[in-house]
Amino acid sequence: MRVMLWGTYDTGKPRTRLMREALRRIDLQLTEIHTSVWQGVEDKSGLSGSGRLLGFALRWLLAYPGLVWRFLRAERTDVVVVGYLGLFDVLVIAPFARMRGIPVVWDAFLSLYDTYARDRGMAAERSLQARLLRRAEAAAARWADLVVLDTAAHADMFAELHNLPAKAMGNAFVGAEDSAFAALPAREQDGGQGLVKVLFYGQFIPLHGIDTIIEAALGERGRAFHWTIIGKGQEAPRIDALLATADAAHIERIAWVDYPALRQAMAEADIALGIFGTSEKAARVIPNKAFQALATGLPLVTRDSPAMRELAEGEARGLYLVPPADPDALLDALEAFAAERDSLPQSLHQDLKARFALPALTAQWRDLLERVT
Repeated sequence: MRVMLWGTYDTGKPRTRLMREALRRIDLQLTEIHTSVWQGVEDKSGLSGSGRLLGFALRWLLAYPGLVWRFLRAERTDVVVVGYLGLFDVLVIAPFARMRGIPVVWDAFLSLYDTYARDRGMAAERSLQARLLRRAEAAAARWADLVVLDTAAHADMFAELHNLPAKAMGNAFVGAEDSAFAALPAREQDGGQGLVKVLFYGQFIPLHGIDTIIEAALGERGRAFHWTIIGKGQEAPRIDALLATADAAHIERIAWVDYPALRQAMAEADIALGIFGTSEKAARVIPNKAFQALATGLPLVTRDSPAMRELAEGEARGLYLVPPADPDALLDALEAFAAERDSLPQSLHQDLKARFALPALTAQWRDLLERVT
């Protein structure tokens, strides 16, 4: 199968990098036609201010003539894959792809409308900007031959939101990069006497439920643990202001770290935290941090959800699924881990990891592409 990966896809996202690596295994001569527009834009919500937003939009628009020209001159492939964030990429390339008789697979990954208007609440659902975004997303979905999201639950929502048939939808897990999240070295046993070190990292967005983590950490029971909280984003200023006025010597706050430093933080932690948000989107996704913790073999506490049940079909040792927005349940899970940590196997999550390792992702993407070729 000859595959082309086309557009302005964001290579700063693990989703994109892992999808690209899977495509390279499917087609050893993968054709890439790409212009980077997202470099230096880690948090998309940070594109505020008319000057910065206008400058970014101009850079984005100027990328398309060259991308289309390179597509038209390229050798014909069996399929064109448009990566995340590719909403406008699809609207641009799909007419030209149809002209050449090439199907388009769009890795939407998530609904931008749902994220913008519902999950992060950055605009009212009936606002002009939200309605325009919803219409653009629906148009892109109809131009694509197949739309891919990260979980079946997420794909079902997307289809319902835009009135799409089930055959137009697919899903593939995000996974974790082996280069950064290989299994951690075996931990030394300490007889359960050491203070449990809890790690959370990520962008501070509503989906993560950072308030639940902070409430658990600042409570009386939370003082029995050492908490390391790494991240920045939408909720960070409010959380930092709260911590600044609290008695929180047992909480270490770090703004951001690169992958090598993050791996070191994971090696020093006893257990990692996933997400605890209450939104519908939080129930439909499995975040990067969950895949990464499972890949390294770290025990993990995260919210129970239909999406997590797609990955962890049964109970797995070292994986603690709790109700959302429930600090007491989070602390119960941490205490349960503390009681059994020395009895947990040194190699955790092997069965789960096999479901999202690169060979599994490659198989998922191959099946998706074969549906349209």
